Amino acid sequence: MRSAAVEVLDSKRWVKGPQGKAFGAAFAAYTGALTAVPCQNGSSALWAALRIADIGPGDEVIVPSYTFISTATCILLVGATPVFVDVDPEFYCLDVDAATKAMTADTKAVIGVHLFGHPYDPKLIELCQRHDLVLIEDAAQAHGANQNFDDGSKKAAGSMGDLSCFSFFPSKNMAVGGEGGMLATTNEAYTAKLTAIINHGRSPELHAMELGSNLRMSEVAAAIGLEQLNLLDTWVERRRQIASRYSNALLNHPYLKAPKTRSGAEHAWHQYCVYTEHAAAFMAHLDTLQIDTRQYYSLPIHQQSVFSAHPQHTHHLPVTAKLGSCLVAIPIMHELSDDEIHRVLAALTSFNPE
Repeated sequence: MRSAAVEVLDSKRWVKGPQGKAFGAAFAAYTGALTAVPCQNGSSALWAALRIADIGPGDEVIVPSYTFISTATCILLVGATPVFVDVDPEFYCLDVDAATKAMTADTKAVIGVHLFGHPYDPKLIELCQRHDLVLIEDAAQAHGANQNFDDGSKKAAGSMGDLSCFSFFPSKNMAVGGEGGMLATTNEAYTAKLTAIINHGRSPELHAMELGSNLRMSEVAAAIGLEQLNLLDTWVERRRQIASRYSNALLNHPYLKAPKTRSGAEHAWHQYCVYTEHAAAFMAHLDTLQIDTRQYYSLPIHQQSVFSAHPQHTHHLPVTAKLGSCLVAIPIMHELSDDEIHRVLAALTSFNPE
């Protein structure tokens, strides 16, 4: 990565060069998307996806409330209305039945999230196809995830929606040495728009054809991304091995439950979240042993201040609320040493809140 970055710096071709094109092409090939274009970050990719799908004022977009904030705020940024639904209690992804009930005549799209690296339910794809809804795939946490389908096919995260959005923030399964994102599509009608929207909405002749912005990724970041993409499968496999060891240790634990994986899903394990009714005690236990923990999304998105005027602001989504207080993330990164893994395993098996 260091050599690739220095080579780009020495070339003096720092933007709009061959590295970005190569990274986009390699990422599209890896995911099975038709086209992929690097961009500034995952949040800008989500905004761009909505713009490309022509979603705006008067349109409703169904979104889970148990996810990162930008999954929902991107909808406000294009003038559309987010409609919040609960997630399923087993795999923490958008509840398809809840999404079905939330649909109205104004529903134009659904943003599905592969939360913590677990692919969303294939039934969500069927729902969107049946009702002619745009399916935007928030794959910010799902680099390397896959889903096997009943017809024998297999799709990677990034090819399970009309448009897909990735983040290369340093905590993700792969990164680009700073901020970065990727916008991809499986819909041929959207392919030309991907390149345009990250470059001020301009055509190849540099005429502004639609509303866009400068969302481009630097050539240095793209070069680093290319190097990391070559290692992604190895890194994800290491995460899966670690997750398997954790889950085996938690099989009969009286106070801690391992996360589940849906049949046919291949989890990317961006996060490994333990379920416990004793979250505070569990976190304190690991803190004493100098092991980092974190709780994600403890306050549902729809109840945060930015949505204070939203009609669902005071609504109770029971699974979302429960997960926010009972899930605790423990270390899962691929660089964990065997000694560090043993420390975590010992901490898991020794936990007793009583």
